[in-house]
Amino acid sequence: MAAHPQAQIVVIGQAPGTKVHRSGIPWNDASGKRLRGWLGVDADTFYDEKKFAIVPMGFCYPGKGKSGDLPPRPECAPRWHAPLWQKMEQVQLTLLIGLYAQRYYLREHTRPTLTDTVQGYADYLPEYIPLPHPSPRNDFWLRRNLWFEQEVVPVLQERIQGILMA
Repeated sequence: MAAHPQAQIVVIGQAPGTKVHRSGIPWNDASGKRLRGWLGVDADTFYDEKKFAIVPMGFCYPGKGKSGDLPPRPECAPRWHAPLWQKMEQVQLTLLIGLYAQRYYLREHTRPTLTDTVQGYADYLPEYIPLPHPSPRNDFWLRRNLWFEQEVVPVLQERIQGILMA
């Protein structure tokens, strides 16, 4: 987790997976590599705390479930996010990665499915961009939703570059 007061972009994901939990470096896995590709930034830029804040919905590895990792622990975001936001006054964009972040931040504006919410990304601009999780487990979703990389990713990259170059 990193939440520098000068951060301009906030990445809100689920919770650390096993590899990230062991390394202590957020998004230090295949998901992070794909995410940085979507954003159009290298690792040095992504891990620059004055540019990107990295805030998970859950701050610890939640454990393994039947079909993957368990959901983020529900007490983390309500307890820790508000104090972090109070310190980050330069934020221009928040990336909501996955259903847990989208439901928490978009609340009643979340659409019936993650696909619907991501497809409606323009309705949440300029404050938010909802994204699917970049996990290799979502390869099937990405293959079925080619519009995401064709339509959303270019807008995402343009928005990121506009913020970073300002």
